[in-house]
Amino acid sequence: MNILYHLTILPPQVPQAEALSQEIAALRHRFGGDMMYLNPNIVSPVYLPRLLFGFHKLPELRRHETRIDLHHVYNPDPFPFPILRLLRKPVVYSLSSGIGQKRPNLRYLSKLTAVTVPDERSYERLRSWGLNNVHLVRAGIERGRFSHTPQPLNGKLRLLVASSPWTKAQFQSKGIDALLTLAAQREDIELVCLWRGVLLEEMQRRVSAHNLAGRVQVIDRLVDVNEMLATVHATVNLATNAAIIKAYPHSLLDSLAAGKPVLVSRAIPMADTVARTGCGVVVEAVTPEAIGQAVDELVANYGEMMETAVQVGRRDFSLEAMIDSYHQVYRAALAGAV
Repeated sequence: MNILYHLTILPPQVPQAEALSQEIAALRHRFGGDMMYLNPNIVSPVYLPRLLFGFHKLPELRRHETRIDLHHVYNPDPFPFPILRLLRKPVVYSLSSGIGQKRPNLRYLSKLTAVTVPDERSYERLRSWGLNNVHLVRAGIERGRFSHTPQPLNGKLRLLVASSPWTKAQFQSKGIDALLTLAAQREDIELVCLWRGVLLEEMQRRVSAHNLAGRVQVIDRLVDVNEMLATVHATVNLATNAAIIKAYPHSLLDSLAAGKPVLVSRAIPMADTVARTGCGVVVEAVTPEAIGQAVDELVANYGEMMETAVQVGRRDFSLEAMIDSYHQVYRAALAGAV
């Protein structure tokens, strides 16, 4: 089985810290294959829209197609990239952020060999709309890398923030501004922010403007996430729009694997799992007030939620199960292409 993996994002400065790059690395370790970035804005002097993604790579794609079995494309939302309809080998299209309430181009998706989503909410929605080639592939991580190190509260709540913005607009949409405002209002909240080499000076400026240098730590280097999780009480991941973040963010899966509860926005599909299992608190809005209410609920029930996080982290989100699910999708895709 020879697979060509595709990403539509720009190449991350620290691939080891980027969730989709980690997932593809795990799949390539199991199945082999190469990886290609379809985003032309890596080299283009002017911004090119998504409708043109991949066309600059068409000759290279044709050469790859002489020796590969299928394409596996990752994108946050169900955007109908024209280039995918020109590919001659089967296409598996993974929607890493799932599906919102807006109905996508179902005719386009139905023409692809397979579509995968990581959450039940998106799977059931697409099935109800009549899409029959959709597969549920639950998220997974290497859980063995993590260990549980409890932290007493002692009047302080230390939160890990591991989904940093790619654009200035995402300081608002990913809840960074709201978290900083809340931390400025409440001295019992501390933040540890893992950064990815993008907009570091902007973050430092905002921390300084809120006078939070003593309670907000910004780490802009590759770190041992297990060591970071050992120092915090919980992990927070916020979004006003599910399309800007994975349906099951790796930072939250890592947190549960380390037995630490999570705070997650209602907009993110993983909120369904958090609400069902009780391994954390669902944040109803990306505002300081709503986050503060979620923090209070977490603190009031911290012992119970930590125990649940330990159980869920040990039981769910296996990397091996995710890889096996993709293997089944690949086999079905190739069988259908014969």
